[in-house]
Amino acid sequence: MQNELSVTVIGLGPMGRAMAGAYLDQGYEVTLWNRTPSRAAELVRRGAVLAAGPAEAVAANELVVLSLTDYDAFYAVLGEVDPAVLAGRVLVNLSSDTPLRAREAAAWAAERGAVQLTGGVLTPPSGVGDPATTSAFYSGPREVFEAHRGTLSVLTGTDYRGEDPGLAALYYQLNMVMFWTALSGYWQALALAGAHGITAAELQPYARNALDLGQFLDFYGPRVDAGHHGGDVDRLAMGLASAEHVLHTVTDAGVDGALPAAIADLFRRGVEAGYGDDSSSSLVELLKKN
Repeated sequence: MQNELSVTVIGLGPMGRAMAGAYLDQGYEVTLWNRTPSRAAELVRRGAVLAAGPAEAVAANELVVLSLTDYDAFYAVLGEVDPAVLAGRVLVNLSSDTPLRAREAAAWAAERGAVQLTGGVLTPPSGVGDPATTSAFYSGPREVFEAHRGTLSVLTGTDYRGEDPGLAALYYQLNMVMFWTALSGYWQALALAGAHGITAAELQPYARNALDLGQFLDFYGPRVDAGHHGGDVDRLAMGLASAEHVLHTVTDAGVDGALPAAIADLFRRGVEAGYGDDSSSSLVELLKKN
């Protein structure tokens, strides 16, 4: 009889290794597979079993956690596996990709008798193994999610978004839109600061304050939902002036200005579209139209 505390992990980048390690820490029997077998060495020393190939890894357990770069990698790995082996398996696909591709992969799995739970993990590898840490999104059949919630909770907190297999991917990408944009702004600020001899350590308390947008989210969110972009608090035309000042400050320092130029261009297009006297939140309406 298969041990109830057993799982397969396919894909041993930093995230996959952290996940396999978390399962070992909790006494799970863990089967692994990765195209580069050497990445499994430490986990094998801790008791994990390295499968000879994807089919053997999938066959070892009902629950198969996939931590791959994208869905192309998902197909490249599981496309080698006989559908008879995939039948009855629950594929927890934590690979990053679009909602559309998540839905396509769920249909592909269903055609082979498997079920996909789409996942999107927000925490870095260092946070894996703490159920109280930032949640991972999941979507797909609720009864399948509930049946495996305990095993998934070994990795992080769980946030079930619904039956549509694309929803977890969507919520994940929504977070990535904000994360990469904000972090890129930080890199830009460090480049500009460095051009003036200011270190990251010196800027850190001010950067932390600048990136704490909670009060803005609380204020603008309800207004956007209500379709209210009145210029009673801020005006897009003033935002454009500020964005251009940022751009000039960056280029005057000899620093690459591609990112602030893109922001200034977005604000300029909003003004040209007639939103100049409205709040900068009106850019939401501009962005919806492409």
